[in-house]
Amino acid sequence: MIDNIHIQDKRFELATGAGSDAIHKDPQYSYAVTQLTENGKTGTGLAFTLGAGNDLVCHAAKFYADTLKGIEIEELMANFGNTFKTLSNEQQFRWLGPHKGVVHLGLASVTNACFDLWAKKRNVPLWKLLIDLSPEEIVNTLDLSYLEDVLTREEAIEMLQSQADSKKSRTGILETGYPGYDTSVGWFNYDDEKVRENCKKAIDNGFTAMKLKVGSTDPKRDIRRANIVREVAGETSKVMLDANQQWTLPQAISICNELKQMNPYWVEEPTHPDDVLAHQTLAKAIAPVKLALGEHVPNRIIFKNYLQTGCTSFAQVDAVRVGGVSEFITISLMCKKFGVPVVPHVGDMGQLHQHLVLFNHIAMGHEALFLEHIPHLKQHFVNPIKIENGVYITPQEAGSSCDLK
Repeated sequence: MIDNIHIQDKRFELATGAGSDAIHKDPQYSYAVTQLTENGKTGTGLAFTLGAGNDLVCHAAKFYADTLKGIEIEELMANFGNTFKTLSNEQQFRWLGPHKGVVHLGLASVTNACFDLWAKKRNVPLWKLLIDLSPEEIVNTLDLSYLEDVLTREEAIEMLQSQADSKKSRTGILETGYPGYDTSVGWFNYDDEKVRENCKKAIDNGFTAMKLKVGSTDPKRDIRRANIVREVAGETSKVMLDANQQWTLPQAISICNELKQMNPYWVEEPTHPDDVLAHQTLAKAIAPVKLALGEHVPNRIIFKNYLQTGCTSFAQVDAVRVGGVSEFITISLMCKKFGVPVVPHVGDMGQLHQHLVLFNHIAMGHEALFLEHIPHLKQHFVNPIKIENGVYITPQEAGSSCDLK
């Protein structure tokens, strides 16, 4: 049974300019780390923040983790969906959310530690654990409450079952690796020459997709830099633009229409992440330019609303932002039903998500589009992600690859 709980507040400084965007000019990449130990095996779970407030998430994680002490991990995971529902609706903490903010990040850290410990208990990588589970076993780990109008338990099981016979045809990706995209070529604080240089390096490293931070007070800066990336990357590469919620709706309509000529693959987080209807209006106004959303969408219910309005073309659900692996899978099932690809935001630097996208592709039939790659914290992980020629190499170690040094 789980007999030891340890919570850590881990913060890391970045090189000058790295990680910067239109809102977060000097971020400090940070994790609220939950460690759950059973019979000498320790599961590690992460929730991502940018520094101040990380200690609050740690306090929330401790509150949730303490409720799991004395429970055997296999027993816990056999019906983890009920545990998730109970914890996320705890009467006093729910007032602080519900299902968002500090308390939900704390739950993400604990949930992710549970899945890591489960995989380590079975001595397999998390991707293999998930792929080998039956549809019923997967759905038992999920909380589908408030989704009954779009996704029932029976439908979720049927969706997974319908993909079971074709799973083998998609396992080749375990050998070839999952495609990545370079999100670090154009951090906001990088000057034009640095952006140009980074784009050339990304191409030399095998990437065929890359992202630029936009959202400047002067739209001409964004347009100039976007054209630099397009010029260096060429017409065949995918170039994404990320505004990090900086624009109002009128601003977003105006500048996105100006950016059409450089053919962005998507525009990410153009305005406030809670304003679903603004995104619906924007998507219609700037078509055929597509929107990517989800980095700051905290739970399955708001993702449901985005999917219902049809305004998101790419769902960037992040398992260290929503309620962890369980809610990530729930949202991925909804996205599959609505025909929207899942391209996660990787607050975990891709460590955990390299497992989850393999599950999404092999067990759920999602397109293996690509996965964000952020290199800045690799040296701090025991088993850092491996990228070769722009492709994630499938991890083989037991667990979710989230252990920190």
